[in-house]
Amino acid sequence: MSTIRAGTTTTTALQTTGDTTGNIVLQPDSGVATISATGALTLPVGTTAQRPATPVIGMTRVNTSTNALEVYSGTAWISASTFLYAVEFLVIAGGAGGGAQHGGGGGAGGYRCSVVGESSGGGNGAEATINVNPLTAYPITVGAGGAGGINIGASGQPGSIGSDSIFSSITSSGGGTGQGWGAGPGGNGGAGGSGGGSSLNGTGGAGTSGQGYAGGSSTSSSTFPTGGGGGGGAGAVGQTSSNLSKAGNGGNGVSSSINGSATTRGGGGGGGSHSPNAIGTGGSGGGGDGGLGNVGVGLSGTANTGGGGGGSGANTALGGNGGSGLVIIRYSGSQRGTGGTVTSSGGYTIHTFTSSGTYTA
Repeated sequence: MSTIRAGTTTTTALQTTGDTTGNIVLQPDSGVATISATGALTLPVGTTAQRPATPVIGMTRVNTSTNALEVYSGTAWISASTFLYAVEFLVIAGGAGGGAQHGGGGGAGGYRCSVVGESSGGGNGAEATINVNPLTAYPITVGAGGAGGINIGASGQPGSIGSDSIFSSITSSGGGTGQGWGAGPGGNGGAGGSGGGSSLNGTGGAGTSGQGYAGGSSTSSSTFPTGGGGGGGAGAVGQTSSNLSKAGNGGNGVSSSINGSATTRGGGGGGGSHSPNAIGTGGSGGGGDGGLGNVGVGLSGTANTGGGGGGSGANTALGGNGGSGLVIIRYSGSQRGTGGTVTSSGGYTIHTFTSSGTYTA
């Protein structure tokens, strides 16, 4: 081992030659080694298998197996927590399709948000931020919207559930289905499917806690069917249809400014209606309107909002498709990660995923 002793009164560069051990030790008289530079200090880099065989306390290196800075504590190698950084997120799942033939509106996709001062779905406050590890790849799943229901014979079929959206440990559940004529209650999901427009007085599906609200129920008459209930939204329940009057409106969504502009997403689909009843309108935030009459198709939820599809009118009409989901990640300062569409606003770097991909921290 070569030893270089730095004097207390000189500032000349230190140099060693003829060293065959690979070890260099600096022993300043003050006991403190100071490096004054504007560049960087290059640390040893290697895999877990390449760690020193006999480490001593204080050894520091970058572990390429774990992509982490690590320090030997005297008993174990410890990853330095300061190597991580915090990100905020908005994760919205795909909305559900609306039901067919006086069908109920589809429920909005589950809505989870960690931006301070904003809300998650179902009336919950913002969640905790997530710490990410630089150089680590985090798969992003953006959920698709569910298909609208169709008619088979005299039976109106329910729409399909929306697909989940995922970032790291955060999973938002797809919206619950809007039911069709005579098909029973609405499906459960991220924001709850609404009740179908049914002579059986269908009830709305439940929403997932912390993600969205329940769907509305449907009412009926002994002589004439009413419209379907509205799909549950991220910010409000779907409305119940009024007997022989009006289909239920979809529940409203929730607004977020994570991308620098206040935008409402996660609206439930409106219920469909048989003439002469009035349709249910989609909830604010991408919910599709219900259809009216024999050929009244339900409108689809807006893409990348998680909006539910509207229920259809009668007979040959189809329910609207649910809108696809969305994942947005942001952190303070200049760009550190890659993936998605990268923008900046208000001192934040923002990564927006409108389709599945990878965020590398």
